[in-house]
Amino acid sequence: MSARRQTGGSRYLYDSFEAAQARIDAQERVFEVRKEVLEFRMTRLETAVERLERRLWLAVYAVAAGVLLHGALALLAATQ
Repeated sequence: MSARRQTGGSRYLYDSFEAAQARIDAQERVFEVRKEVLEFRMTRLETAVERLERRLWLAVYAVAAGVLLHGALALLAATQ
């Protein structure tokens, strides 16, 4: 509306531009909200992947400890 007041003229000349700008503004707000939600989900996914990685490493260390223990017990049985 400010453009119409400065230059004068019919409201029919500027209403379509104002509606288009309102749609653009609404679309920008929607994109911002979607971006925030996407960042939130990405953060949650990153923490879940980190937890999974810790669990996998714990499993690897447990298997390695089991193999070493089995080898040590076999070594002890062979020496007796």
